[in-house]
Amino acid sequence: MTKTLTAVVAHILVVVALLTTFGILGLARNESEGADKFTGELEHNVKLRVLENDTAKEMGYLDELLDAFNKKYASYGIKAEDANMDQYIDLEKDGPYGYGPDILYQANDALMKYTDGKHIQPLPVEALDCYDEVSEQAWSAYAASYAGEDYIFGVPVNIQGPLLYYRKDLLPADWQTAWDKDRNGVPDMVEYWTDLYAYSKQIKSESGGKKFGYMKSLFDPYFAMGYLFSYGGYIFGDEGRDTKDIGLSANESYKGASVIRQLASSMNEDCIDDTITVNAYSMIGNGTYFATMTTPDVYTMFISELTREYMRRDKLDRAEAEKKAKENLIVADIPKLPESGDLEDRNGKTIDSVMMGGINGYAVSAYTKAPNAALAFVDFATSYEMIMKRNQLLGIAPARADVAESVGGLSETVNKNLVAGRIEVMPSVRAIAQVWTPAQTFFSDLAKDPFRPKKDQKYTVADALKTALKKVDDQIYAAIHTLA
Repeated sequence: MTKTLTAVVAHILVVVALLTTFGILGLARNESEGADKFTGELEHNVKLRVLENDTAKEMGYLDELLDAFNKKYASYGIKAEDANMDQYIDLEKDGPYGYGPDILYQANDALMKYTDGKHIQPLPVEALDCYDEVSEQAWSAYAASYAGEDYIFGVPVNIQGPLLYYRKDLLPADWQTAWDKDRNGVPDMVEYWTDLYAYSKQIKSESGGKKFGYMKSLFDPYFAMGYLFSYGGYIFGDEGRDTKDIGLSANESYKGASVIRQLASSMNEDCIDDTITVNAYSMIGNGTYFATMTTPDVYTMFISELTREYMRRDKLDRAEAEKKAKENLIVADIPKLPESGDLEDRNGKTIDSVMMGGINGYAVSAYTKAPNAALAFVDFATSYEMIMKRNQLLGIAPARADVAESVGGLSETVNKNLVAGRIEVMPSVRAIAQVWTPAQTFFSDLAKDPFRPKKDQKYTVADALKTALKKVDDQIYAAIHTLA
């Protein structure tokens, strides 16, 4: 349950005293401003502009959040408004001129780029109701160091850890006898990448290339990086902070690159095109794809598309179709990888997959005229009740452990995966922007390789993969430190 306003204010005052003593609040805007920002005294008769994500807007969650907050704080004259018409406002460029939101909801890397110019404010997060329910790993995504000290600039809401989505009603009729080698009641093709690869090849062959097992855009670094991480690769050293230590080629990451190449061979050349991402909802819905990998927050989009398909194909009413969709769209943990890095190795040792993820959360603009009201909004939006509502409407994996435990299932799994190190959080440094283009160029070239004539294939041996990954490391280093 959320703290009473009185308790929150009292806690804020304690934190503010400490922050003021150490001059932390002076980080916002300039040294002469900010020390009195979080006084705990709510500003009256103010408007708060809230920037959320598109899904929250489309699924009606943002309206529910705003309505509930505005009702609670009506006596103060505080009103939160939708700022999504300013979706593409750049706080760094536009904030000083009075444009943009007071509160921003984005991924950790998108928010933390604003710390360099002091465009978002360090927050007294210990005062928030969610503080003790959010893991250290999630809070660390919003930590930035100044003069050897860490300060928190964002409040985690949900964990973006990739999951496997598949159609239960597209499993083969004999999966319990032919595709459950360890007899644990879990189909092999959703438990092991080796078996998903074999099943994908089978579906592609039997359909004449018209249907597919696993389908995903393999050139997308956000998802492709995980295969490298699983074998010891990393982006930046020192927990994502040392931009001079670039490690996509580190350890046995070449095995992850080999996995990507093999997966591509079980698909078609669409795997180097982003149309897979755009069309995934409909392709899972109509059965063209058996499975794909994406984040928890788009679950409702898949359900909506599959519901429409059952209404059309099976002539069901909406309620019946939606019930059937929820029964047959299964969201599972990411399959295990072969220790060897060879997807033909179906009976060898396996390792847990480590995938790239992110922590979506709220930040407060340094330019807001109502910092205390903005902090009250963040506290309200990250309360148990609102995060539970967000989970129900959007299918997110909550950063609050108490909500994740209450919901159970994959929400709890994703939360535990983060704590266990199976989700590598995207580095919260500005230099991450220099990673995507070199990485995407390599992954695209890698995914194309199986479709080239044999004589033109470039990545058939380990040494070629190692050399290519080292080149990507060098390109990223140059973009950050040499060409800047």
